[in-house]
Amino acid sequence: MKELHPINQNVLLELSEDKAVQKTASGIIIPDSAKEKQEIAKVVAISNIEKAEIVPGDEVLYKPYSGTEIDFNGKKYLLIPYAEILSKVVETESI
Repeated sequence: MKELHPINQNVLLELSEDKAVQKTASGIIIPDSAKEKQEIAKVVAISNIEKAEIVPGDEVLYKPYSGTEIDFNGKKYLLIPYAEILSKVVETESI
């Protein structure tokens, strides 16, 4: 079995595929090329980074249009520099 292991301060994110057909209020189908790019993804792997603030399994918010999209073993991934990650998505309890 082959796996991707990021190097050089990179992070591997798994992109979820939004297969739902999006339509406008009048019923016009919006093509994939016109949809807004997803900016939240799940961390799959991290290169050897000292004091990294994320771990595999975390969800993160990243800069739009950054990184390199990869199709590997039938899944879509994004290989992104660690510095392009803006925030970790954390679930909190409501008050």
